[in-house]
Amino acid sequence: MKNLQTLSRRKFLLRTAAFGCSAAASPFLTPITLAAAPWDNRLVVIILRGAMDGLDVIRPYGDRNFAAYRPSLSDREGTTDLDGFFALNKHANPLMPLWKSGELAFANAVATPYRDKRSHFDGQDMLEAGTGTDVGLHQVRDGWMNRMLAEVPGITAKTAFAVGRENLIILSGDAPTSSWSPNTRLDLSQQGKRLLSALYHDDPLFQEVGAIALEMDELMDMQGGKDISNDNLAMNDAMINSMMNAGRSARAKALARFTAERLNEETRLAAFSISGWDTHRTQENGIKGALSELSDAVLTLKQVLGANWQKTAVIAITEFGRTARENGTRGTDHGTGGAMLMAGGAIRGGKVYGNWPGLGESDLYQNRDLMPTADVRAYAADAMHGLFGLDRNLLQRVVFPGLDMGEDRGILL
Repeated sequence: MKNLQTLSRRKFLLRTAAFGCSAAASPFLTPITLAAAPWDNRLVVIILRGAMDGLDVIRPYGDRNFAAYRPSLSDREGTTDLDGFFALNKHANPLMPLWKSGELAFANAVATPYRDKRSHFDGQDMLEAGTGTDVGLHQVRDGWMNRMLAEVPGITAKTAFAVGRENLIILSGDAPTSSWSPNTRLDLSQQGKRLLSALYHDDPLFQEVGAIALEMDELMDMQGGKDISNDNLAMNDAMINSMMNAGRSARAKALARFTAERLNEETRLAAFSISGWDTHRTQENGIKGALSELSDAVLTLKQVLGANWQKTAVIAITEFGRTARENGTRGTDHGTGGAMLMAGGAIRGGKVYGNWPGLGESDLYQNRDLMPTADVRAYAADAMHGLFGLDRNLLQRVVFPGLDMGEDRGILL
């Protein structure tokens, strides 16, 4: 075995956890929710927790400021040109066949109305509540998908489940749903989870431990829930990396497969989350796993949905973007404007939607972030209007209170 001093902190923690920890120590489980509705079209919402860096996912090489702001995060090697201005991060290249077939699109410079505090918790709550107001201050307890369901006659609770013993806010509310959770061995309240996350968030060591806890949870699942034996302490770095990546891929595929199987039955609305987007340090490494997991989820949805893929829109949204400039640890910090992904046979793909605000210093929000030029809720409203024929006034008044949808962006076929 290598001397522990020669191991990276990450692999040391993983090996230590593999020897002495149970997978039950990870409270960071992925919630998934589904609901039935009286339509034939399908909508899947993927919440990207941790604030996805849209400037890294679809890199704006056409902006002359981009490379100067990101000396270690602007390498063009392996990226794939999308439209002459944006290029796709190489770790999302498995999605390129969808782009070429017109089943994948992006929107740039999008955000909720959330500003300034840049708190994951507040940002995620506002994203899922869809109110455009501070959720904690106004005590909003329902989500925009549930409010939409509550306005539709004939809704029944078909399939709704949350991994981690809780529902997503996005589908919480008065509309009928049912829930399911696995036989977990840890039961933390939402407040407890937030406290744990807040405690480790700004500490480099404990932030990494939190991420590894999730990876260990996946690793234990691969081992059938059993502790790893002493023999496994001798596994080499390549094996560790392979097992971690396989765990993330297996999780993404499992979530997407279960979701697609329900959508092939009576379920018409689905939401689940993918974590791992909080890339303050060594972003190149962090975003690799997250993008691979997202790609696996989208491609599994397409595969399992079969013919129903043509009736499906998938939108992947995040609580806020990240800073235009990389930081001193080759990562990025909490920002404002970001990007969203749209996929599915119902999507008018092969296009990056939105108005590019520019990366000049005078163009940035507070001289640090990409300036939002569109409300991410408007894209979600466009999807529900086109897929389900919902009235625009209902969407702007009830589902997303105070939203101005503006002109239809034509994201659906």
